[in-house]
Amino acid sequence: MASGPGAPGLELEHVTISIGGRRLIEDLTMAVAPGEIATIMGPSGSGKSSLLSFICGTLEPDFEALGLIRLAGVELGPCPPERRRVGILFQDDLLFPHLSVGENLEFALPASVRGRAARRAKVAAALAEADLVGFGGRDPASLSGGQRARVALMRTLLAEPRALLLDEPFAKLDVALRARIRRFVYVHAQAASLPTLLVTHDPEDARTTGGPVLELG
Repeated sequence: MASGPGAPGLELEHVTISIGGRRLIEDLTMAVAPGEIATIMGPSGSGKSSLLSFICGTLEPDFEALGLIRLAGVELGPCPPERRRVGILFQDDLLFPHLSVGENLEFALPASVRGRAARRAKVAAALAEADLVGFGGRDPASLSGGQRARVALMRTLLAEPRALLLDEPFAKLDVALRARIRRFVYVHAQAASLPTLLVTHDPEDARTTGGPVLELG
């Protein structure tokens, strides 16, 4: 998987992840170009989610991980998680239940977006893009699964990540909704030129990315 010409995306070099002396991933080298969606597949326990945690900088101390991670040409190893600018979506949307939809979105805005008017404008634009105009004051619990999934993605994108990780974010959706939300996520990731790494058990998730697929285990 080569990143090709242009700006570098997400690059992994000789990544090995072990736990209790058992190697989950051994000597993995790959690159995901900006706007490309690469897929990692494999059975449970093969190290898929551990790899995403390693990229995010949140791998549990029980694991041993070696290798280099670079994003936009910058080595991430020395960076704490909050400075890596890696966005991630999980099976659960993880919206804050004590905040409104709009407050959930505003929470993600970087400090560089200053002033109440500017921040509200960013939130309003995100709601419009997700076809959720007028939903800013709603309780997240009142949203449908698809609406919550769209809010979760827009919140991730508002944080201005340089890469996007997808840890089976469609797994809990029914078949019809899964296809719509999958398309929504892929289109937005590609429009933002984000190198995107998808972990899934579903071959259809992988087939519809148009990107490379790596099988673990």
